[in-house]
Amino acid sequence: MIRPILFHPDPRLKKACSDVVDITDAVRGLAEDMLETMYDAPGIGLAAPQIG
Repeated sequence: MIRPILFHPDPRLKKACSDVVDITDAVRGLAEDMLETMYDAPGIGLAAPQIG
């Protein structure tokens, strides 16, 4: 699923992300969404905070 990307100056970009402790199905799904979103968007990378 392609997710909306947050851009500066969105205040959510300043919030620290949680550490990934266990690789669960939910984490795998999020990683797949991030890849799909990154390949769809202009640019060369994507950070977790950018998708909220």
